[in-house]
Amino acid sequence: MSAPSRRPEIRRRRTRKEKVAKLRKRLAAATSATDKDRLTAKLHRTELVSPGNPLVKN
Repeated sequence: MSAPSRRPEIRRRRTRKEKVAKLRKRLAAATSATDKDRLTAKLHRTELVSPGNPLVKN
């Protein structure tokens, strides 16, 4: 695979990684149960799009 064809893939991965890190940080700082549930649901939806290791530890 040539470099120009990999650039969009690399950009998608980097953006997703940043999004997950941001959501995890917000989840760690959340105090109310509703906020935690909402952020956990967002992480779970992101997890379903690209399977692998779970994004949220139970």
